[in-house]
Amino acid sequence: MDTDRLKQIAEAILLAAARPLTLDQLLSLFEENERPERADMRKALEALQADFEGRGIELVQVASGYRIQVADDMQPWVSRLWEEKPARYSRALLETLALIAYRQPITRGEIEDVRGVSVSSSIMKTLQEREWVRVVGHREVPGRPAMYGTTKEFLDYFSLKSLDELPTLAELRDLSAIGEELHRRRVSAVRALLPGMRAS
Repeated sequence: MDTDRLKQIAEAILLAAARPLTLDQLLSLFEENERPERADMRKALEALQADFEGRGIELVQVASGYRIQVADDMQPWVSRLWEEKPARYSRALLETLALIAYRQPITRGEIEDVRGVSVSSSIMKTLQEREWVRVVGHREVPGRPAMYGTTKEFLDYFSLKSLDELPTLAELRDLSAIGEELHRRRVSAVRALLPGMRAS
């Protein structure tokens, strides 16, 4: 199968998928007798990525695989598709999420020590319900407190392949800038392409 045909197939699959797909997941959708080599599929994805340059959509690789999403510079117009206001996160939630992302694994007590105030149960519940944070173990101290870390869903939501793509602490000016960055990354997520879906 030639690269152009593989590009067409990959584009159709990724547009129809409601989630990122790995290279293996893409390959599994082919019958065994027509399945391309991994290198050929990777080449087709790279070619598709190049085709999208300068357009309103882009092919990106995030932690869970590849997805087609709205290009970042289209955010002002795409965000107007939804009548409801996008979620705004409190300073306390952003501080908690940032501490977990940068210092994981971290316990709730350690977060409270850094912030100097207690962490609301509703903040931890929200982060876990959004599947951005999960319990990754327990500290071997009295009481065995839970240790928290980020998830693949966190990386996918904010269009990151890995935690290495987080801005360095020196680059972060303030939490309102983090909030704006979180919103910008969210709007460009793949579901903005799918008709009938609404931002959560």
